[in-house]
Amino acid sequence: MEPRLALQFLGAARHVTGSKHLLEVGDSKVLLDCGLVQGPRRMADAQNRKLPIAGRDVDALVLSHAHIDHCGALPRLVRDGYSGPIWCTDATADMLRMMLMDSAHIQAQDARHLRKRGHDFEPLYDEVDVERTLRLVKPVPYHQQFEVTPELRVTFLDAGHILGAAIVVMDVEQGPRRRRVVFTGDHGRKNLPILRDPERIPECDALITESTYGDREHAGREDMMADLARIVTEELHDGGRVIVPAFAVGRTQSVVLFLGQLMRSGALPKLPIWVDSPMSREATRIMARHPDLFDDETRALIRQGHHPLLFEGVTYVADVEESKQLNHVRSGIIVSASGMCESGRVLHHLEQSIGRKEDCVLLVGYQGQGTLGRRLQDGETKVRIYGEEHDVRCKVRTISGFSAHADWPELLASTRHLAGRCKQVFVVHGEDAPAESYADRLRDAGFGDVVVPSKFDRVPIG
Repeated sequence: MEPRLALQFLGAARHVTGSKHLLEVGDSKVLLDCGLVQGPRRMADAQNRKLPIAGRDVDALVLSHAHIDHCGALPRLVRDGYSGPIWCTDATADMLRMMLMDSAHIQAQDARHLRKRGHDFEPLYDEVDVERTLRLVKPVPYHQQFEVTPELRVTFLDAGHILGAAIVVMDVEQGPRRRRVVFTGDHGRKNLPILRDPERIPECDALITESTYGDREHAGREDMMADLARIVTEELHDGGRVIVPAFAVGRTQSVVLFLGQLMRSGALPKLPIWVDSPMSREATRIMARHPDLFDDETRALIRQGHHPLLFEGVTYVADVEESKQLNHVRSGIIVSASGMCESGRVLHHLEQSIGRKEDCVLLVGYQGQGTLGRRLQDGETKVRIYGEEHDVRCKVRTISGFSAHADWPELLASTRHLAGRCKQVFVVHGEDAPAESYADRLRDAGFGDVVVPSKFDRVPIG
């Protein structure tokens, strides 16, 4: 009987968040990512509370990167009995403590806030669970192969998405048979500031690819900066402030860097920028410890004395009292997490600005179905924040080019060369329309067996 090699899709299948893919190698079960499902509170909480696999049934875990929709359920898995290794890159390991502690803190904060309003909410995990999780982490540098099971060896390549993000290359050797499975994780973009471009995906027998923007093209960098300058200039004219919901790792830093470039070039006047996220402040500090992962442009800026993230006018807000003082700010730019407006300090700023026609909410990242960010993006005129209904009178704008996810032409350019050898492609991490659209483009590019799996689908690897 041939040794078993199969994939089961436990999350981010026809959906963007909650990344979890189970690789069965012989008798071993290796989980790729263990992310939180993000979306409407009740729906997300139900899925996050009851994980699709018991922790005790997982032998090892390989983590692509430290975004919460890829790593945020790790402490829940550990609480549920997982005690094996958590393999990731060095930089991802540095990010994990910050990300998971912040998640535990936000859950505790939300629980207190909701209980005051008569809603019962128990956090998924606490800081003790996070500490137990962090003790299992095993950091590995890019390009250094390591053994996960006797039959599985893994190598991390730079995905160019956020600091430490990896393309996961899995080499399986079962007797005389050798097969390679590659998981793109979240695939980054070329020619964006700060981080290096994604590395070339090596030839493989099976590919698991993301498809977040599988049916869309991003604006180019010049167009994106022009849009940012125009929107901010209009707000200056209208006498309002700009609220930018942004993920603390990656997106926030890109927004701050672009604003700094626009001010240095004179396209924007000197403006106050508040980055109201303790995690963004910590993420910026961690990034400074990994200059080897920066691109040539960013290293050159630093050598010239222009730090792209720390310049005059930028204030990284630390404590809650300083954050509350921003309620009185009526002009300038506030960048705050979370990016989909589902939790964190940005909700307090939205409460203040949502009813002011002078103000603007600028969405710079993907907004998942059912999230507050998506409802604003879709033009809903009434939304709920902390259980209270608000009329939406502020302007809501979107700049999609800030996304750290490749669009479909970038994704296809990164995978087209694999068509000759790659026998199976699994399109994940995308809602139905973009996933199916990108699957069609892969078939047109010469890939034979292309599947958009649904949750719990299990497929043998040939």
